[in-house]
Amino acid sequence: MELLTPDELRAAIRTIADYPKPGVMFRDITTLLGDARAFHSVVELLARPWLSSGVSRVAGVEARGFILGGALAARLGAGFVPIRKKGKLPHATVRVAYSLEYGLDEMEMHRDAVGAGEDIILVDDLIATGGTAAGAVQLLRALGARIVAACFIVDLPDLGGSGKLTALGVPVTALVAFPGH
Repeated sequence: MELLTPDELRAAIRTIADYPKPGVMFRDITTLLGDARAFHSVVELLARPWLSSGVSRVAGVEARGFILGGALAARLGAGFVPIRKKGKLPHATVRVAYSLEYGLDEMEMHRDAVGAGEDIILVDDLIATGGTAAGAVQLLRALGARIVAACFIVDLPDLGGSGKLTALGVPVTALVAFPGH
């Protein structure tokens, strides 16, 4: 199957004006996920740099990061680690508070989800201000993991999230960018 170009991927993402509040242009990837060729392209493009890297796990942030992370982990032959909202995991967890574009929240992962020295890829649908991704990096590092990359479909570069992750020493990959927000 021929992979989509960045322009074709961008066109597969629906934009919803004024959601969840006035002035916000929400980038909805559900249209991309519903298009088999676009979804395949995203997984393949995110996986290619890491196919022979020996990455042991892919960590995905709830909820769209689960969809991408599971598919990416399967493609890489790696395990999958869910990073969830507070109170959703049944076993012993580690937790971090983080800032969102629209407020504060907490997320957690199982304490035994990764081991010290494991190479991890972090994945989510979109990087905006970087609060969620930075919190996930903090969680993974608290357990001794090495984050070799953070991968996203969409970057909103004007909001600075990619720069925040880069400043933390995490390389960032995004397949498309939407200037502005």
